[in-house]
Amino acid sequence: MSFYPKLGYLIFGSRLRRLSEYFLAEVNKVYAQAGIAFDASWFPLFYLLQSKSQLTLMDISNELEVSHSAVSQLITNLKKKGLVKTSRCEEDGRRQWVMLTKKGTELLQEVLPVWKGIEAAMEELVSENKQSSKILEAIGALERAVENDPLAGRIMRAMPIHTKTIHS
Repeated sequence: MSFYPKLGYLIFGSRLRRLSEYFLAEVNKVYAQAGIAFDASWFPLFYLLQSKSQLTLMDISNELEVSHSAVSQLITNLKKKGLVKTSRCEEDGRRQWVMLTKKGTELLQEVLPVWKGIEAAMEELVSENKQSSKILEAIGALERAVENDPLAGRIMRAMPIHTKTIHS
């Protein structure tokens, strides 16, 4: 038996991360083989900017449920590559609008067929195992559950010796 399955929930997060890293690496192989200079980690931002021509850093942070700092780093990186640009919000000078540049828009058009391919491949993969078809629903349920009652609190309550000395 493989190391991972026998540890059950003890290794749940590691298995999810490993699977996520595998998927991202495979998608990046496709971009590279297609000669498209795109990184799978950029997908959420490009997808958002595809539907809304401009968003503030805070809007992006809220939509993607990541820190303002993480969004800021991504935007800085993509600005250096000439894929996005920012401008000050006229109503509130503290806010910045983020939008795709012409180069970013052209790149978006190149990646759209890959996204369609990803969707079709994942549908095929899930259809091979009927249990897999419930994975998105199950992930959503887990996300909602830990949003309502964070995992750290659940772990602390479940520990046989529930003490504050753990932090020492």
